[in-house]
Order: sequence, then C-alpha cells, then structure tokens
Amino acid sequence: MKATWNGVVVAESDDTVLVEGNHYFPESALKSQYFTFSNHRTTCPWKGQATYRSLLVDGELNADAAWTYADPLPEAEQIRGRFAFWKGVKVEA
Repeated sequence: MKATWNGVVVAESDDTVLVEGNHYFPESALKSQYFTFSNHRTTCPWKGQATYRSLLVDGELNADAAWTYADPLPEAEQIRGRFAFWKGVKVEA
C-alpha cells in the first residue's frame, strides 16, 4: 500500500492493518522527512487517544493528516504505533 499526498509518496508498506476502512501503516513505513509536529488529539471510545502528525510536502502543510494510537485500548492492540491517513491523502495498492 502507498499513501500519497501532493503527488509524493509519504508512506509505503506491504504490512498494513485495516480497521474501519483505514489502512494503518507501521511507523517504519513513514517517510519521516514529510512529517511534522501536531498537537491535535482525539479520543475513540474503543481505540483510545489518538495523536496526530501533519504533512509538509513542497512547502505545503496538511495539518493533522496522519494519526496514531501510541497506547491503544486492548481491543485495538493491533494498531499500536501504526499510522493512518485522511484529509486528502490517497491510500491505494
């Protein structure tokens, strides 16, 4: 699977976990040069607290475009430390 934004592959892996229609990529699959800090957080009742990262590609910022559950609830253990995408990031095979 590839995650692409602004014409650039920001993550790529054959090892994704599909949850609620989102492919969760291992952190090692992220191309770190395109990721930057975000202080955004949300809470899911069955996955726990999500933290976010923003994308910065060719000078354009996509705020809070990736999220992860660093310490998920037991029901979501399979996505621990993995990242999923939204906000215009295309995820495809």
